[in-house]
Amino acid sequence: MILYIDGDALPNLLKPIIIRSVDRLSINTVVVSNKSVKVGRSELFSYILVGQGPDEADNRIAEMVCEGDLVITSDIPLADRVITKKAYAIDHRGKFFDAGNIKVHLSLRNFMQDVRDSGEVTKGPAPFTRKDAHEFANRFNNYLSGLHVR
Repeated sequence: MILYIDGDALPNLLKPIIIRSVDRLSINTVVVSNKSVKVGRSELFSYILVGQGPDEADNRIAEMVCEGDLVITSDIPLADRVITKKAYAIDHRGKFFDAGNIKVHLSLRNFMQDVRDSGEVTKGPAPFTRKDAHEFANRFNNYLSGLHVR
């Protein structure tokens, strides 16, 4: 398994969580972004800087990901692309996406986008908190532990 990180919007609170898990389990990790983002300093981390553009990092991750890999992203369309390749995705708040739930999340995301496109003002996501980071840590580590038990 390779861990891919959509680095453009990765909350700083998640970096130490990811570093500890990557080091503890020796997981090769690829951070893809369109700006310089450093998560960890280890031979296990590699960094890919893509061109500017809203979907450049997403496109590179979707191109590289393989069956069984894990992607950290808050981008639901990217999560959907990842899952079609039989990989998995987890968002910054610990929400795990797989073939059983991604279409529901994608439909809701698209519906809300249609609402916003019609001129309706909606609330954005709540601010990212330590509680969110804790939830991410629990789900991320549970997933990784399950991989190494199989």
